[in-house]
Amino acid sequence: MSKKNQNFNNHIRLVAGYHYLTYGLIVLLLISGVIISLQSEKLILGLLILMISTILGLIGFYARYFAIKAQDRAIRAEESLWFFILTGKPISKNLRLGQIIALRFASDDEFVDLAARAENENLKSKEIKQAIKNWRGDYHRV
Repeated sequence: MSKKNQNFNNHIRLVAGYHYLTYGLIVLLLISGVIISLQSEKLILGLLILMISTILGLIGFYARYFAIKAQDRAIRAEESLWFFILTGKPISKNLRLGQIIALRFASDDEFVDLAARAENENLKSKEIKQAIKNWRGDYHRV
């Protein structure tokens, strides 16, 4: 991935081979299983294909889900430490994980104030990201 400057409009990362090709092929496999299952002489083959496509879909989903959860924990720890370095105080326990994850894009100059605003105004993560003026890119999220 190139290190193009991130902003609100381009910070979401989609990997074509994973998000489109892999899941597209799993959907095609699933559709094939349904079509083959409708043919009575190939019911067992169709059900087997359905089962395989379901298993592959679940593996793909949970592999991504578990990776995101691990990254979310790391981001929470990093941003909590960063808040402490900037202020000498722990980050508020009232901030939701989604808010903290969105705050990772805020520059040092606006991080603390935006964290307070997020807590006081109960900002959603999208609102936090839109409020950031000096975007700090996260080029390591997968």
